[in-house]
Amino acid sequence: MKKKYIYRFNPHTLAYEKVEATLGDRLKRISTTVLLGVVLGVLFALVAYYFIDSPKERMLKADIAQYKRAMNELNKSVSRCNAVLADIEERDSAVYRTIFGANPVSEAKRKPMPQDYSKLGGRASGKMIALTQLRVDTLEQRLYAQSVSLDQIYKMAGTKEQRMATMPAIMPIKKNQCKMVSGFGMRYHPILHYRRMHTGVDLTAPLGTPVHATGNGTVVVAGRGQNLGGYGVCVVIDHGYGFKTLYAHLSDVDVQPGQKVNRGTVIGKVGRTGLAQGYHLHYEVIQNGNKVNPVYYFFNDLTPAEYDEVLEASMNENQCLS
Repeated sequence: MKKKYIYRFNPHTLAYEKVEATLGDRLKRISTTVLLGVVLGVLFALVAYYFIDSPKERMLKADIAQYKRAMNELNKSVSRCNAVLADIEERDSAVYRTIFGANPVSEAKRKPMPQDYSKLGGRASGKMIALTQLRVDTLEQRLYAQSVSLDQIYKMAGTKEQRMATMPAIMPIKKNQCKMVSGFGMRYHPILHYRRMHTGVDLTAPLGTPVHATGNGTVVVAGRGQNLGGYGVCVVIDHGYGFKTLYAHLSDVDVQPGQKVNRGTVIGKVGRTGLAQGYHLHYEVIQNGNKVNPVYYFFNDLTPAEYDEVLEASMNENQCLS
């Protein structure tokens, strides 16, 4: 192959003269060509990096998309489980434990132990995993607490007959021998002359009217009990399972401390001892250390109409007798 030469017209000699390329010219041409190639290569690399996925990248993106779909489905499943568990917890507190007179499970027992989720990373994917892990941990703890609660309820159900026999369930004075004059709540005291919490109900009856135990139990106080001076002569019965009852302002008692009594047993007689006005019985129900409205436990010997009448009378805000 013949070597190519470059000729240039010389206007002074009016002839074409052969141009001999210098080393600098050759280097310049080579540098320009190389530089252009480098620029084009970089541009192509950038385009390929940002706009063209490699097979490995396409595979990773597909895996990430599948992972996101799986996490979303997992969170939806956790939400459905939370809804079902919330319904069971509501029944546990509002129905099952109410039937057996037990305290509901505290919210503290349903919360998970604090965990360190920082090891899962601070990026979006790490935060999603941490949030899902927290929800799963919470669900797991709530399930455990509910399982323990159901075990307790199962044991309570096994002693249902005994519990029902001990629970206060009747009026302490026969319904045709007394009248409700003051209920549970804020009332004006006739002797102290100021409004204060009336922690029981007052039932008027003639002097000497028999007073009955409202459930099976053991007498713990019979007479003038310590720190019960305002109640006068009284009887306190421990029914077990968190229940106690108090019968105050009696004229006399027919039981002794430590004596076992059954529902309906006569334990004393109506009087007006202590801070009382008029012959009446002050009756209280204590559940797990808290004094509750005794009217809610008058369900064994009253018809629905009679119960409504007693409940309405107990809600009248008037002066109590003790």
